[in-house]
Amino acid sequence: MRIDILAIGKCKKNSPEAQLIAEYIKRSHWQINIKEKDNSTQADEAEFLQQNIPHNAKVIVLDERGVNIKSTELAAKIADWQLNGTSDICFLIGGADGHLQSTRDKADLILSFGKLTLPHMLMRAVLTEQIYRIQTIIDGHPYHRE
Repeated sequence: MRIDILAIGKCKKNSPEAQLIAEYIKRSHWQINIKEKDNSTQADEAEFLQQNIPHNAKVIVLDERGVNIKSTELAAKIADWQLNGTSDICFLIGGADGHLQSTRDKADLILSFGKLTLPHMLMRAVLTEQIYRIQTIIDGHPYHRE
C-alpha cells in the first residue's frame, strides 16, 4: 500500500512533531510519502492538493465536517478498498482556512478527527500514527487494543 499525505504548511525538520511522524513512518511497512506546500491563498492551496493526488488513488480529506469513526472502522474501509484493487490512498490536510468545496468534492471519504482544533503539524503526527495503527489492525497485529 502506498500512502500519500498532501499537506499545507511545512514541518520543521527537527521539531517534536517531525520526530513522531518519522517514527511512525519507520514502523510502517507501507510506503508513506509527505508532500508539503507553504501556506498561501485557499485557492492556491486547493490547486496544490488537487493537482498532486495520484491517479487512481482513493482520497481521504481531513475536514472537521467529516465523519468521526473508530480506527477499526477506518481500517475496515481501507481493507475493503485493498481487496477491491486500491493500492494508493491520498490524505489531504488543508491550511488554516480549511478546504474549498472543490477539494471536498474529490474525496472518497471526508474524515474528521473530532471537533477539537489541533495544530497542523500535530495533526500530521496523529495521522501517521493512525495510518500505522490501521496497518496493524489490517495485519492482525496486537498494537491496537479494544
